Amino acid sequence: MIDRVKGLRIYGFGGHARSIADVATALGIEQLVFADVDARDDESFLGCPVIKSFEGGPPDCWQCFPAAGDNHKRQAQTEHIQARGWPLATIISPTATVGIGATIAAGTFVGHHCHVGPMARIGKSCILNTGCIVEHDCVVGDFTHVSVNATLAGRSQLGSFVFLGTGATVIDKCSVPDGTVCGAGTVITRSLAVSGTYVGVPARLVKPASQ
Repeated sequence: MIDRVKGLRIYGFGGHARSIADVATALGIEQLVFADVDARDDESFLGCPVIKSFEGGPPDCWQCFPAAGDNHKRQAQTEHIQARGWPLATIISPTATVGIGATIAAGTFVGHHCHVGPMARIGKSCILNTGCIVEHDCVVGDFTHVSVNATLAGRSQLGSFVFLGTGATVIDKCSVPDGTVCGAGTVITRSLAVSGTYVGVPARLVKPASQ
């Protein structure tokens, strides 16, 4: 449980890592360390060290968290943590709401003012970014990113490794296959048959996944 965590190892130091730090601090976690191969000598963020890599396991009562915005990089970070048997955090903002019966798997980030509806199921190491809505009975697959202010209406489904852009909407009971990218503001009005990149209102395929 996050309420017993004294410190957090954050894997990566991109923009998403800063959002993680913001929520972690709101949860009362004061000790943060970032690791990024591009870290500069003596780099820090609000007094928290940024180093090139972690050596050995985390201290007692510390947990680890994957901070890559890219879904596949976040998968690699998660597998690195779990392969070593280190504790993988789940970070849920105190301003987020989680409905009755909803489940959120380890490694997932739920940002400020998100809503996860009743009986929703959220997979491993997902990003539910600031202000997004995942309504009742929705399913979100592993390593999927739901961007700022995106909305999944009731009983909709996202596969694994999906990217749903800022302000995108998935209408009730629609499904989006694995590996699909939906651009900002896209509206999914029917279930998508093939993976690829979609844009527009209603969504249209502009690039199949195989290209």
